[in-house]
Amino acid sequence: MAGESPIYRRRRPPSAHELADIPWVASLEMEHRERAIAGIVVGEALPGDYVCRTGKPVTFWFGVVEGLLKMTIDNVHGDAVTIIGLPPGGWFGEGTALKREPYRYNVQALRKGLVAGLPLATFHWLLDHSIGFNRFIMSQLNERVGQFVVGREIDRLHSPEARVALSLATLCNPVLYPGVRNLLRITQQELAYLVGLSRQRVNEALAVLQAQGVIRVEYGGLRVLDVQALRAPWQLPARRRGGAR
Repeated sequence: MAGESPIYRRRRPPSAHELADIPWVASLEMEHRERAIAGIVVGEALPGDYVCRTGKPVTFWFGVVEGLLKMTIDNVHGDAVTIIGLPPGGWFGEGTALKREPYRYNVQALRKGLVAGLPLATFHWLLDHSIGFNRFIMSQLNERVGQFVVGREIDRLHSPEARVALSLATLCNPVLYPGVRNLLRITQQELAYLVGLSRQRVNEALAVLQAQGVIRVEYGGLRVLDVQALRAPWQLPARRRGGAR
């Protein structure tokens, strides 16, 4: 939501309902909460809009109120490589905000949604004054380390089922993405973008995971029935020849 971003140009104060969907606000004491709410803005994100881009200076700490974002980096060949997906309830960029360094990644909207931003100055003021805010940021950083470890595991997996399973488990992290719970609003094409597989391979993998009873594909998304199984896909039964595809 940098100054030239179309999301920034659409910015406005959040509604009471939108504030209720921001997980860390309720943990603040009244004085700190009022300071945070006075600074928070939200902006509509349309598909393809950039929230932040590599090399741009940090101006906000961001959160997803509605929609789905993807975080990418450019490899040595200039191709975009997806690192993580960012579903509702997720806040990101705290490491960049802490260090006040330029972004080393791009974040882009995959679908229409709503992005929240906390100005950098308010972010650091809360760090200096609010214990509740500090605890939230520490929890975020701790979970983020685990998330990127899983990301490395996904890159090394050859089984589409295992890659999709771990990616779904990451999106259902209750600390990083409390807005998801066990119902993930995502299309197979969006999941394909995040996992780095074709839509057909993702469809086949979802059919296998559904047959194994760990997810249920529903209209507009899928429901996670056994997140622990998704976190350890190598323990799931091997797909039977001629099984669900």
